Amino acid sequence: MAVTLALWAAASCKSEYQQLLEGYDEEAKYAAAFDYFNQGKFSKAAQLFESLSVTTNGTERDDTIQFYWGLSNYRFKDYYTAETNFKEFIEKYPRSPFAEEAGFLRIDCLYNSSLRYELDQSSSVQTISAIGEYLTNYPQTQHLDACRDILTELGERMDRKAYEGAKLYYKMEDYLASRIALKNVLKDDADNKFREEILYYAAKSSYKYAQLSVPEKQKERYLTFIDDYLNFVGEYETSVYRREMDVLYKRAQRALGRYTGPDEEDTGEEEKDFEKERKQLLQESKDKK
Repeated sequence: MAVTLALWAAASCKSEYQQLLEGYDEEAKYAAAFDYFNQGKFSKAAQLFESLSVTTNGTERDDTIQFYWGLSNYRFKDYYTAETNFKEFIEKYPRSPFAEEAGFLRIDCLYNSSLRYELDQSSSVQTISAIGEYLTNYPQTQHLDACRDILTELGERMDRKAYEGAKLYYKMEDYLASRIALKNVLKDDADNKFREEILYYAAKSSYKYAQLSVPEKQKERYLTFIDDYLNFVGEYETSVYRREMDVLYKRAQRALGRYTGPDEEDTGEEEKDFEKERKQLLQESKDKK
C-alpha cells in the first residue's frame, strides 16, 4: 500500500510539473523555475526558464531568465547547451549586469568541452580566443587568475600535442622526418613548453640518422648532429639529458676523426642507464622544492 501511494505521489508530482511547464501561468512558472534551481534540480529549472524565454522576450525579466537558463544548464553540466546560451546572451545583452559573469561561464563551458592533448584542439583554440576577448572587455575581472590558469593549461596542452606529434616520427625510427618535424615545432612556437625535450630529440634524431647513413654521407650528417648538440648544451647546460648528449658528442667526434680520448665500453644498456639516471635527477630536483 505504501509503495502504491509513493508511486501515485511521484506520478502526481511529475504530472503537476508537466502541467506547469506546458501552461501559461507565467508567474507560477517563474517562481517554480527559481524554486527548482535553488533545490539543485537544474534540468527541470532549465526547461522552465527555456519555456519562459519565449513569453518574456523583450521584457524586463528577459535577461534574468536567459542568464538563469544558461546557468541551469551549466550547473547540470550540459556545457554544450550552456555555452550556446551564454554566447547568445552576451550578443543580445552586452550591457546586462549578468554579462561579465556570462562571459566567464561561457569560457568555462568551452574549457570543460575541450579534449585531451591527443585529440582535436579546435575547442582549445576557441577557448583561448574567448579569453582574449573577455579580458579585453573586463581587464579587472575577478576571474583574472582563473583565466590565466586556463590559458596556461591549454597552452601546455597544445604545446604537448605539437611536441608528441613530431616525436612520433622518432618512435617510428624515421630520424630525418623526426628532426625536421621537431625543428618545425620550434619554428612555429619558439617558446614551446617542451623546448628542452624537442631540442634533445632533434639532436638524437640527427645522431641516429648519421649513424645509420652510408659511410660517404656520415661526415656531413655527424656535423649536423654537432650543431644540434652545441645548440642544446648552449641553452640547457645542466640538463638531465646532458651526460647522454656528451657521450653521443664524443662518439660523433670519434667518427669524424677528431676525438683522441679513451674508448668507452658500450654495455648495450646505455639508454636504460641514462633513463634511470634522469629519473633520479628529476626526483632529486623535486625533493629540493
